[in-house]
Amino acid sequence: MRFRPCIDIHNGKVKQIVGGSLKDAGDFAKENFVSEFDAAKYASLYKSMDLYGGHVILLNSKDSPYYEDTKREAVSALSEFPGGLMVGGGINAANASEFIEAGASHVVVTSYIFEDGNLSYERIKNMTDAVGAKHLVIDLSCREKNGRFYVVTDRWQTFTDEELTPELLDRLSEYCDEFLIHAVDAEGKKQGVSEAVLKIMVDSKKPVTYAGGVSSFDDIKTIKEIGEGKIDFTIGSALDLFGGDMDFDEVLRYTKDN
Repeated sequence: MRFRPCIDIHNGKVKQIVGGSLKDAGDFAKENFVSEFDAAKYASLYKSMDLYGGHVILLNSKDSPYYEDTKREAVSALSEFPGGLMVGGGINAANASEFIEAGASHVVVTSYIFEDGNLSYERIKNMTDAVGAKHLVIDLSCREKNGRFYVVTDRWQTFTDEELTPELLDRLSEYCDEFLIHAVDAEGKKQGVSEAVLKIMVDSKKPVTYAGGVSSFDDIKTIKEIGEGKIDFTIGSALDLFGGDMDFDEVLRYTKDN
């Protein structure tokens, strides 16, 4: 189990938001925290502590007037910590190699590999042709509907027809190097983790990172217990780097010791 740091960028600024509040219309998001520092500052910190495998996420759509500012921040972070960070948000087969060349270790893809609510294996192949499976992370972030969890796309706004299941993870494992899964209903609320999502993730054949709702060391313990020490995790709004109460250094110590 590893702690994976994050840098979420919205409207050109490093932020922590309530995930389910994100809207393309007006580039709106309910904010938990807006940083006074730029993305490169966080990347430099993570680099100084050898924290590899973190995620830089662009939260604006390509049609947004803020997209170029958000992209510029993301690229600056990748340049600051080459090979140390992954990047996601608006990734497709046409632009994926650009981010790898800018310093990303992996690209994180969701929306592009879905068509009409279903997975497109042709598009997945396009991604592996573009950067190789070794540089690809498939994001299967999900929301609950009728007691089940379905993958959501378009910055978590659109439900697909694909249910998050162990079988889905198994099916996609040959096409990627890792999985990233946000429990979107818990994201940014600091109300605890989704045990149901963790139970789906535990048997993944590939490394998998959980995000959403981590707000205490008991939550980290829950991730370790349900995940049998195999599920990595990230912390957003609850971390003191982003205005929360969980001490960054203590999180690193706790993860190392446990």
